[in-house]
Amino acid sequence: MAVMEVAFDPAYGEAWNRRQVEDALMLGNCHAQVVNSQGQPAADDEAAAGFSLSRTGFEEEELLLFAVVPEYRGMGIGRSILDATITSARSRGAKRLLLEMRRGNPAERLYRTFGFSPIGERKAYYRNALGSRIDAITFAYEFPQTL
Repeated sequence: MAVMEVAFDPAYGEAWNRRQVEDALMLGNCHAQVVNSQGQPAADDEAAAGFSLSRTGFEEEELLLFAVVPEYRGMGIGRSILDATITSARSRGAKRLLLEMRRGNPAERLYRTFGFSPIGERKAYYRNALGSRIDAITFAYEFPQTL
């Protein structure tokens, strides 16, 4: 929750509250990746530098939340989290990883670097704090097929 409080711009209302995160994790099909400032899995007594939360469905996984503490951005933390998320999703049998983000989200560059491609759009889906509407873009990462 400490990462959530500083990583998400309050102008967009994207952060979840504690209850939403707890409820998701209690479902059993949601999975968290939490890393320290070196991009390694964070121990219980370590401060988190970033995290992801994903949900498993039939042959798909959806990236629900992805965040890095601002002071650690640009240091490879996001790459570590996304790599761990992709690896764990694949181990659960996912054939693709989906995510949805607001147009203009700076994380788009990272997602595209990993091979995510846009597959859909929701016009005026998000609303910022000033009431302006922003499109949502759905991206997919297709896992390479193995023989």
